[in-house]
Amino acid sequence: MAERPDAPTAPDLVVESDGGRQVMNPGRVYHVGRDPESELVLDDARVSWHHAVLLARAGHWMVEDEGSTNGTYTDGRRVQESGVGPGSVIRFGNPADGPCAVLSQVPPRPPRIDRPSAVSHPAGTHTFRAPSSVRPIPAARTTRIGRGPDNDLIVDDLSVSRRHAELRAGPEGFEIVDLGSHNGTYLNGQPVADRAPMIPGDIVGIGHSAFALVGDELQEFVDNGEVSLDVQGLAVRVLDGRKAQKTLLDGVSFPVGEKSLLAVVGPSGAGKSTLLNALTGLRPADDGTVLYDGRDLYRDYAELRQRIGLVPQDDILHQQLTVRRALGYAAQLRFPEDTAKAERQARVDEVIHELGLDQRADQPIHSLSGGQRKRVSVALELLTKPSLLFLDEPTSGLDPGMDRSVMHMLRGLADDGRTVIVVTHSVLSLDVCDRLLVMAPGGSIAYYGPPEEALPYFGFTQWPEAFEAFENDTARPWASDFRASPEHRRYIAMDSRQPPRAPEPPKGPVEAHKAQSWSGQLNTLVRRYAAALSSDRTFLIIMVALPFVMGAMAHALAGSSLTPESALNGLLILCVGAVLTGAANAVRELVKERTIYQRERAVGLSRSAYLMSKVLVLGVVTVVQAVVLTMVGLGGVKLNAPGGKGVLLPPLIEITLAVALLAFTAMMLGLFVSALVRKEEVTMPLLVLLAIIQVVFCGALLKLNGVPGLEQLAWLVPSRWALGAMAGTIDLHRLVPGGITADPLFQHKPAVWLLNMGMLIVLSLVLGFLVTRLLRRHEPEIMRK
Repeated sequence: MAERPDAPTAPDLVVESDGGRQVMNPGRVYHVGRDPESELVLDDARVSWHHAVLLARAGHWMVEDEGSTNGTYTDGRRVQESGVGPGSVIRFGNPADGPCAVLSQVPPRPPRIDRPSAVSHPAGTHTFRAPSSVRPIPAARTTRIGRGPDNDLIVDDLSVSRRHAELRAGPEGFEIVDLGSHNGTYLNGQPVADRAPMIPGDIVGIGHSAFALVGDELQEFVDNGEVSLDVQGLAVRVLDGRKAQKTLLDGVSFPVGEKSLLAVVGPSGAGKSTLLNALTGLRPADDGTVLYDGRDLYRDYAELRQRIGLVPQDDILHQQLTVRRALGYAAQLRFPEDTAKAERQARVDEVIHELGLDQRADQPIHSLSGGQRKRVSVALELLTKPSLLFLDEPTSGLDPGMDRSVMHMLRGLADDGRTVIVVTHSVLSLDVCDRLLVMAPGGSIAYYGPPEEALPYFGFTQWPEAFEAFENDTARPWASDFRASPEHRRYIAMDSRQPPRAPEPPKGPVEAHKAQSWSGQLNTLVRRYAAALSSDRTFLIIMVALPFVMGAMAHALAGSSLTPESALNGLLILCVGAVLTGAANAVRELVKERTIYQRERAVGLSRSAYLMSKVLVLGVVTVVQAVVLTMVGLGGVKLNAPGGKGVLLPPLIEITLAVALLAFTAMMLGLFVSALVRKEEVTMPLLVLLAIIQVVFCGALLKLNGVPGLEQLAWLVPSRWALGAMAGTIDLHRLVPGGITADPLFQHKPAVWLLNMGMLIVLSLVLGFLVTRLLRRHEPEIMRK
C-alpha cells in the first residue's frame, strides 16, 4: 500500500468484497484488480490486472478507473472518477453482475477495544491506528491461521508456518492454540507454549501480523515496516573495577518517526554502543522504556526481536562463501522449515536485487570491497523484512566515496518503509539523515534534531571543533543545556508520539523460537560449515599437508622397527602430531565466528546445534588426518607388540584408535581455547603452549607416577592417556625398561588400555560441556538473565 503525501480528513470506511471486509484508512491508496499485490484482489476475468484505485482527496473518498478494459461503475453508470462514501456500491467489469465493493462507515467501538492491551497509545502508532482487515469469526468453530492456502486466515509472510495457529471458539470463550509453529505464536508479547485463553483486547502476534479479538470479529494489524520508536529515560549503570557504580547512559529520551534515518554520533566513551545494545534489547537498560510502535520492547522482546535487524561492525557472514550461497544458508536458518526452496531462493534474489548486488551474487564475499561486504550484511538482515534496522559503524574503514554510498543505501532503505538507526564516527554524510543524535561524554544527549541545525546549535562551523569541545570543555553541562533549549522542546518534547510509560521488564531470560528443528538447524549448519571450509584454500592445504609431514617425522624416528632406541620417540611424535593436528583445526573456529554466532543466536540459533556442527565437521576432518598420520608414521614399521598382538585388537588398529581419539580430544581442547579467548590473535601462541604442555606431561620425558601434584595435573592432559594406550599396546616397558616406562598406565592389560581410552572420551565430554558454558557468555544478556 502506498503512503499518501497529504493528511486527508475523510473518515475510515469498511469495504466489503468477495466475502471479505477491510478497513480503509484515508492516508492510503487502495488498488483494485486481479494483481495479487492489490489491496482488493478480484479474481474475475472481467476485471483488469490493474483496474481502479480508491483514495481520499480533500476530505472525500474517490474511485478512479485506471484505464480498465471493461470499466468501473457507480450507480449503474461507467465512471473515470467519482466520489464515493458510506452506502456506495461499486461494480468492476460489468454494471449488472460484475464483482462489487460495498462501502460502509466504520462502526464505533467500545473504549476497551480502541486500546489493545499491549499498546499504550494506538493513535500514536502506524500499525495500530486502524486495522488492515476485519474478519467475522463464526460461532463454535475453529479458525486456522497460517501461510498455506488451505487456512481460513492466510498470512502471506515467510516467517509464518504453513499451519501456524488456531483460534478456537468454545462455550467458555476463545483460546489461541499454537500448532507447533517454528517462529512461535505470541499472546500480548509472550510465547504461547501450547494454548492460552484469549479475551477481548488481547493481541495475538503471528509473524508481522497482530490479531485483536473484538466481539465476534478478528481485527488484523499488519506491521509493514512503517513503525515509530519512542525512547524514554534510558539509564544503564555498571560496576567498575573498584566496585563503584558507573553510569553509561543517563536519562536518554528521543522519538524516531516512521521511515526515518537516524544517525548517532559522539566522542569515544559517550555510550553509543551501550545505547545500541539497549535499543535492540541485547542489553536492556536498567531504567527507562523503549516503545516499538507503542509496545514495550523489553516486555514483548520474545516476539518483537524478529522484527529487528542488527548489522554489527564486523561482517556476519562466512566470507569464503559466495553472496548467494551465504544468504541461502541464512534463509534456511531464519525461515520456517516448511518453507519451500523456491520461496527461500526468491526472497534471497529479492534482497540481492534490492541491495544492488546482482552482478556480485556468485562472487566470494572475501573478494568484495568493504562497501559491498557491508551491503551483503545488510541483505542478510533484510531477509526477514525487519521494521527496525540498526547498524554499528557500517562505514568504518571505508573511503569517503564508499562512506557516502553506504549512507545513501541506508537512506533508500528508510524511504522504502523502515526505521533505520546507524551508529557512526563518520560525519561526512549526515545530510542524508532525518535526525541526528549527538551523545556527550557520560551517556547523555547533547543534541537531537535535524543534522543541518546541529553545528549552529553548538556554535561551531566544523565537526572536529565540536568533538574537541567535548573533550576539552568537560565542565560544560551539555545535557542540561540541551534540555533547556528550544530544540529539545521542538524535536523531543513536542514530537514524541507516546506518553511516558512505566517499564515492564520481562520475567527471566528470553528464549528464541527456532525457525528450524534442532536436527534441521544441525543439517544446515553442517552443510554451511563444510562448504566454508572446503572453500578455504589455506585451510585445505594445511589440513592435507600436516598429517603427512608429522607422519613422515614419526616414520623417520621409528625406522623399520620399534626398538629400545626408537619406540618412545616414535610414540611421542605421534602424540605431538595428533595434538597439533586436532588443536590447530579448532583453535580459531569459534573466536573468528563470534560476531556471527552472537547475531544468529539472537534470532533463534540453537547453541548445542551450533557446537555440534563444529564437532561433527572438524571431528571427521581430524579423525581422517589422525588415520593418515598413523599410517604414514607406522606403515611398514614392525611394532614388536607381544606375540604380534595388541591388548584387544591388532596393534596398528589400537594405535590408530588412540591417535584418532587423542586428535579428537585435542580438537575439543582447541574449541575450548577458542571459546575462552577474546581475540583471534592470541590463539596461535596458546596453540604452541598447548603442544608444549602435552609433551611435558604425557609421561615420555618426566616420571609422573607417584609424584604428588604432577601426577594429578597430568590427569587433565589428553596426551598422558593416549601415550599410555599406545605404550600398553606394544608393552613399552618390555621394549624400553626403565623408571619412566614402568608407569602403571603403560601396562599391556585390557583394563588399563580401556581406562586410557575411556579417559580421553571423558575429557572430550567435559571440554564440550565447558565450551557450551563459555558460548553462553557471548549471547545477548536478555537471553541469559
